[in-house]
Amino acid sequence: MTALLHNLFGTGKPIIAMLHARALPGRPRHDAPAGMKPVLDALARDLDALQAAGVDGLLFCNEADLPYRLQTGPETAAAMAALTGELKNEIHVPFGIDIVWDSVASLAVARAAGACFVREVFTGVYESDLGLMQPAADPRQQDVAVFANITPEFASPLGSRTTTERARGAVFRGVDAILITGPITGLPTDLAQLRAVKAAVPGTPVLASTGVTVGTIKRTLEAADGAIVGTHLKHDGVTWNPVDPVRAAAFMAAATRAKAEMAV
Repeated sequence: MTALLHNLFGTGKPIIAMLHARALPGRPRHDAPAGMKPVLDALARDLDALQAAGVDGLLFCNEADLPYRLQTGPETAAAMAALTGELKNEIHVPFGIDIVWDSVASLAVARAAGACFVREVFTGVYESDLGLMQPAADPRQQDVAVFANITPEFASPLGSRTTTERARGAVFRGVDAILITGPITGLPTDLAQLRAVKAAVPGTPVLASTGVTVGTIKRTLEAADGAIVGTHLKHDGVTWNPVDPVRAAAFMAAATRAKAEMAV
């Protein structure tokens, strides 16, 4: 079940840390006069802090590109590819791409940047704060692992199928890993739901994708095959703040202890 994760990250139950880019060109919060340098510099500082803390993987995301869009413009993909290209020589762990909420753009940037996985919504139809969400990309990919979010934030699935049924459908369609998230960014994953999904798709990794903290990492890893963490590693636990090296180090120490106790 964890062979994919071992192959990608060199460890079982990997901790994948978010690298939240500041607002990119073309988006309302982007500082156009300052340009891309502050965005790159902030990402570089976060990258250094996360790798020093010992994370197993990284996930680049355009988190600050509010309001989000279901289809991003080409400038977003170009900017994210440029940022990861600038930082490529400083990245020492496997990394992925997440262009919110655009699976096609995520795959395009992942290929251009040499990323090994993407996180996005690839299956199902959802009513969301952005309107009707219907992913366009085929989840069957040969060169990039697909980590498919089947409980997307700010959204609810249309239809009557259960989460476990949708997980089975996603695996049948070819996704490589299933992600279970909380209702919005930074809120906890429902571990009971995650356990149910794991039981439903025993041959596929299932990861917790939001709301993991130093206080919950042990029970999260007991239930999940890994975790994606972002907000908790920031100064004061605020999504938009820089990574706090002290919080990141404490989190990874707790995760390492938890994995050792589980003999991962």
